[in-house]
Amino acid sequence: MIRSASLITLAALAAALTACSPPADKTPAADASAAATTVAASPDVHPFTIGALQAYALRDGRLTVPNDSKTLGVGRTQAEVSAVLTAAGLSADKIDLDIQPLLVRDGERVVLFDTGAGGQMGTEGKLLASLRAAGVEPAQVTDILISHGHGDHVGGLLDASGALIFPNAAVRMTAAEWAALKANKNMAALVAGITPKVQTFQPGAQVLPNILAVAVNGHTPGHTAYEITSGGQSLLYIGDTAHHSVISVQQPDWTIAFDGDAPTAQASRKALLQGAAERNTRIYAVHFPWPGLGRVTKQGETLVWTPES
Repeated sequence: MIRSASLITLAALAAALTACSPPADKTPAADASAAATTVAASPDVHPFTIGALQAYALRDGRLTVPNDSKTLGVGRTQAEVSAVLTAAGLSADKIDLDIQPLLVRDGERVVLFDTGAGGQMGTEGKLLASLRAAGVEPAQVTDILISHGHGDHVGGLLDASGALIFPNAAVRMTAAEWAALKANKNMAALVAGITPKVQTFQPGAQVLPNILAVAVNGHTPGHTAYEITSGGQSLLYIGDTAHHSVISVQQPDWTIAFDGDAPTAQASRKALLQGAAERNTRIYAVHFPWPGLGRVTKQGETLVWTPES
């Protein structure tokens, strides 16, 4: 049963999805207006716009997890998961999850959404090279908005010596997520390093002038999506609400091992994805295939991820 607090959160989420819907005279193609041409072409940087804001998908790397019914599709058989993957033309041997933090320029602010894995989890750790390819040095980042405290989202905050990689940036997250991070003994070094920079907020807060925090409960205690709005256009950065562009979207009731509160995460995921399909919400999905931009559409009764061309 979903707790009453979660019901309130789902209502707030519906309001945010409505805000992220394009105006009636805007088409998806209009949303994807031409990006600035000042950034040199790079396979690890994808420029795009959100109204008047310049944005960049930044490649950090890729996680590969086994198709073992213990990671993605917990409680389902390997055959069930394989059937969904193969029907979409994907290999059933493994499950690939990209990692692509988001960068947004808003006037004098340079805002980074999550920081990737910092090279601590295999082949990841390209973020700094991608950032520089987008024309930004780490010291220029003014704000870092954290969706949640898992290693593939906060691993890029400190370097190997424990020094801040983004020395001039405020690190913003919900108070609940910061409390959970501080309680995690495995994150003690990270907590010590970023404490002077952390600024917390409550769900629903206007974190920055064009950015609203949207609670999407269940994955972690303070997991947050962010609604970015400019010039009548919006983008919803969904964090880890959904991990896989096929499994998570077509089977939103299936859980992933990393969900701290699986029933609440399932309800949040289903509400966000169904609402996004109904409202034609433009989405940035951190773990979907590069560059993670697109919309959720309906094909009959099935939800489908439609990448932005």
